[in-house]
Amino acid sequence: MFKLACRRQIASALRSAQQSPIKQSFLQRRNLSIHEYRSAQLLDSYGIGVPKGDVAHNAKEAEAVAKQIQGDDMVIKAQVLAGGRGKGHFDNGFKGGVRIVYSPREASILADQMIGHKLITKQTGEKGRICNSVYIVERKFARREFYLAVLMDRASQGPVIVASSQGGMDIETVAKETPEAIITTKVDIHQGVTDEMATGIAEKLGFSPQCVEAAKDTIQKLYKVFMEKDATQIEINPLSETSDHEVLCMDAKLNFDDNADFRQKEIFNWRDTTQEDADEVAAAESGLNFIKLDGDIGCLVNGAGLAMATMDIIKLNGGSPANFLDVGGGATPEAIKQAFDLITSDPKVTAIFVNIFGGIVRCDAIAKGLIAVVEQMNLRTPVIARLQGTNMEAAQKLINESGLKIFSIDLQTAAEKSVQFSKVVKMARDIDVGVEFTLGI
Repeated sequence: MFKLACRRQIASALRSAQQSPIKQSFLQRRNLSIHEYRSAQLLDSYGIGVPKGDVAHNAKEAEAVAKQIQGDDMVIKAQVLAGGRGKGHFDNGFKGGVRIVYSPREASILADQMIGHKLITKQTGEKGRICNSVYIVERKFARREFYLAVLMDRASQGPVIVASSQGGMDIETVAKETPEAIITTKVDIHQGVTDEMATGIAEKLGFSPQCVEAAKDTIQKLYKVFMEKDATQIEINPLSETSDHEVLCMDAKLNFDDNADFRQKEIFNWRDTTQEDADEVAAAESGLNFIKLDGDIGCLVNGAGLAMATMDIIKLNGGSPANFLDVGGGATPEAIKQAFDLITSDPKVTAIFVNIFGGIVRCDAIAKGLIAVVEQMNLRTPVIARLQGTNMEAAQKLINESGLKIFSIDLQTAAEKSVQFSKVVKMARDIDVGVEFTLGI
């Protein structure tokens, strides 16, 4: 259900747009994702068909939910924000985050194997993600399966409905192998999804004549959710026509615009921070914009544009950034301390590049805060600082006279030194040798 950030704009997969690996990580927003059971609850509140079911947070609740369903054919799904749950495995050795169950007792047993354990899938990596709940639903048999998504399209600068007759499959694979199976319909925000438009999509997908009206109604209601709840994507895969001719959203993935949290308070209260990177959560609470990467040069920058440029120049000089970290326009000593705590918590970091433009803040004040942090933390990692702007000469004098392993230089030289020092520290770590840096290097 859960897809990588690039899937949040599925239309881009149909346009084969190319971006550099670094920029792709930041230009696309990390919009709020909610668990499948929350998505189902929201859709149900709009009168959209979903399988009967409920969430359980322990084995006892799982058994109670299964009894309420009143059947002997159900599905239990680990509530983890990651794709590939069915093929995943838990850290206790239990296999499969989506399983068929035939009794309340079996639901209890499987829930006990899932809840409290980390599910590892292709998307989570070896770290996995904790499963705190399971979603138990009646098992419905699909006569036909379709794909349908409502999302914002950059090309048309408006909402589009992307649909396919090949539901239950990865949409990028469908787009690549059978692009003719993709139906893309632009929506005029002033007119919305008309009866004619929704009926046309339902008929093109291949719904049975007796289900076209229900499918049309579902499509219109999904668009209504999209608009009223400030969604950035609603993905239903599969949207099914069941053997008894119901139209049901069997699996739903919903994302919401982070900028709308002030008016979508209920939905944003559904945010599950246990499914997110702990460092990124802590950074957000401190007012920092932080995204962890796979490199080894920590970056501390004020301003998103400057942060992008900093990572670019590190890459151009043969290095690899360990993070995106924007401390904002203030860049106070307190923010710098919090930023250093985040950067140094990553054991891969072998050098730290501080790139501050002193416009709102004075460079000498930043230098004092930087020196205090390095002294307080007793850092052994080399820190390369480029402070440009207000009182930059005073800042450079403070750093040069500090006696600490902080190197104050221009941007290109700073990038070169960051990469060089990182390589030296990395080699020293590989052979278990300590290294010391002095200002004479």
